[in-house]
Amino acid sequence: MDGKLKKMEAILASYPGLLVAFSGGVDSTLLLAAAREVLGDRVEAATSMSPVHSRCESENAEKLAAALGVVHHWIFTDEMALPAFLTNPENRCYICKQHLFSRMRELAAGRGIETVAHGANADDLNDYRPGFLAAREAGIVAPLVEAGLKKAEIRELARKMGLPNWNRPADACLATRVPYGVLLSPALLQRIEQAESVLADKGIDRCRVRVHGNIARIEVAPEQFDRVMSAEVRLPLIAALRKLGFDHVSLDLEGYRMGSMNRSL
Repeated sequence: MDGKLKKMEAILASYPGLLVAFSGGVDSTLLLAAAREVLGDRVEAATSMSPVHSRCESENAEKLAAALGVVHHWIFTDEMALPAFLTNPENRCYICKQHLFSRMRELAAGRGIETVAHGANADDLNDYRPGFLAAREAGIVAPLVEAGLKKAEIRELARKMGLPNWNRPADACLATRVPYGVLLSPALLQRIEQAESVLADKGIDRCRVRVHGNIARIEVAPEQFDRVMSAEVRLPLIAALRKLGFDHVSLDLEGYRMGSMNRSL
């Protein structure tokens, strides 16, 4: 693991300057922290502000960049104005990332920065990630992948570096909660964000609310099943999600898993 970290640092040292696509998750945080150590003021960060990302996620990114002493930029992307994105096709992530990376390239050029990086890790190569094609087409580098760093290794390195989000659950675009082919809308994404906030307020921090029409399918880690089903959580949770417009609230017995909507592909 330490050897992989040194390899990544050597990769970072080869860049005259770097703009990091910074979501505020543990992957991009480790990348940004390492780049700050290696490149100093020659690294900057940019975060997308969009309805497809939760407000909490965006706020955390801004705070983390400030704590690392890195210049931070907002990129106001408007995926919801892209007809191809709204139809929610199987390559939705490609459409989104193509739009985002184009904007990041524009920002980097204006700042005199040649290289743009994103926080993909080696484990991501085993999942369905059409956004990777958009990254390659735009010439976006992935130092964590190049160094062979996997998620568990990234979390351990982040812990050793004292990064506050080292054990934070993975986040993802809110559109990943919706089956492919179902039309996306700001109202739908907002309802998903609000539903997951209800769970977070109940102390359930590793969850997804997948939406199937007016059915909310809740995914949580199996060890949290008992808490969800307890009277003090279950009944208020049902009431809150009914107020958000869900006719039925279900608990997925398989538990939380990344990319569960990709099963249909």
